[in-house]
Amino acid sequence: MRKTNATILVLDDNTEVLIAAKLLLKRHFESVLTNNNPKKIFEILQETEVDVIILDMNYRVGFEDGKEGIFWFKEVRTNYPQAQIILMTSYGHVETAVEGIKLGAIDYILKPWDNDHLIDIVKKAVQQRRKKEQEPSVTSDTPTYFVGTSPAIQKTYHMAQRVAQTEVNTLILGENGTGKYVLAEYIHQNSNRKHQPFVHVDLGSLNANLFESELFGYAKGAFTDAKQDTAGRFESAHGGTIFLDEIGNVPLHLQAKLLQVIQSKSVIRLGESQPRPVDVRIITATNADIETEVAQKEFREDLYYRINTVVLPLPALRERKEDIPALLDFFMQQYATKYQATSPKIQKHTLDALCNYEWRGNIREMQNRVERALILTDAEELNLHDFGISAAAIKETSPDDATLQDMERTTIIRTLEKCNGNISQTADELGLSRAALYRRLEKYNIKN
Repeated sequence: MRKTNATILVLDDNTEVLIAAKLLLKRHFESVLTNNNPKKIFEILQETEVDVIILDMNYRVGFEDGKEGIFWFKEVRTNYPQAQIILMTSYGHVETAVEGIKLGAIDYILKPWDNDHLIDIVKKAVQQRRKKEQEPSVTSDTPTYFVGTSPAIQKTYHMAQRVAQTEVNTLILGENGTGKYVLAEYIHQNSNRKHQPFVHVDLGSLNANLFESELFGYAKGAFTDAKQDTAGRFESAHGGTIFLDEIGNVPLHLQAKLLQVIQSKSVIRLGESQPRPVDVRIITATNADIETEVAQKEFREDLYYRINTVVLPLPALRERKEDIPALLDFFMQQYATKYQATSPKIQKHTLDALCNYEWRGNIREMQNRVERALILTDAEELNLHDFGISAAAIKETSPDDATLQDMERTTIIRTLEKCNGNISQTADELGLSRAALYRRLEKYNIKN
């Protein structure tokens, strides 16, 4: 049997596993390296050109969640993006392995492995490495967008095309997962700034203590860890577009600083006094009821009027059900290409059920469920189980089977989402006392 000309690196903390893997792989590949310390991986990669890395996901006793393996996987991908990595675990944590595949791993195997299956996976990884080496480097600066045919989404994207040709500040409104980032990027890509930076800032996840330094930058010595002059996100977006996501979550005392930058078109780095001019197009987005926040003095009225020259509403997926079949097909083709797989079909009764599913996480939920289905399923046709959806969930959200209790539960959930989980505000919206709302949350098993 002729060996494949390739170098395989196996990393595992178990010596017996390393011996078994080397004995097996040595019969099929020219060179097999093993090591029990993931910290040695960069030293090995600097000295040897490795084709495929088989990376264990757990290294320390008592740590069996796979997070350490994901950490080392990310480190390797950052420094050696061409690396072909196969994840390996003995604990059967499929979801963690799937996370690794989403991040770019070739595949995963569970210990104890099937010899033929392992050899097959490694050979495919080698083939992919060779294919990448032969492919010319081609990049595209124009992302592919799915719009849809529903009147609501067509109206929004038509407005977005017109807005893109101007410099007006734009506010995108929509629930979590409706595609606010995609719409903001679409505006940028159709504008005169498309060849300049598009900088996304998730204000909802930005620590209040880091707000100024992240957005406006800082001078060396401005605070303890300020080792050098550093530009903020606004300066990084100079000439292009800055997308301020979840602007409704900015604390009131920081809104004045943001307003000053928008008005003056300049930033002052922490530790400096001289303003630096910035030329940026500003797009903002939120899933909050920002007009209510303004009325309740939780969001500055002057800032609100600065950011909402044009408002673009994004409908929830349940409000554009006619787009669901085409959107499913779009993601199926996208992930089939990504994972070099054949795009399976969706059975008609499954498609009908998916159209009646509520999709509370909207497009982002669909994207994740489709990717999960393609990773975990080899079948030619997909059913609900492949998407991780139970038939009970479809029945509950199906209009034909809706009861008064179903409708009440749905209304409570939507109002909670609208009020960002604020119990007092939700109770007021529903005309209930807090105690009555808590009873209904318990009755319908609604987690807040």
